Amino acid sequence: MTEVNALRILLVEDEVPLAEAVAQLLNKNHYSADMAHDGETGLDNALSGIYDLIILDIMLPGMDGLSVLKNL
Repeated sequence: MTEVNALRILLVEDEVPLAEAVAQLLNKNHYSADMAHDGETGLDNALSGIYDLIILDIMLPGMDGLSVLKNL
């Protein structure tokens, strides 16, 4: 049987308790979830090209989510 790699997800959310809860649920359901808590870090991580999916908050400190999206 071939092992399938987990979907790699980047969660960009500035509310840390919420981000941790969502990441925990994703990990529990066999997804690989990484977190970023501000727009600049989220953009840097997203530009790595390793993520299959990005969950992006709009209201973020530093760079808002729409600016992150435009830069991507």
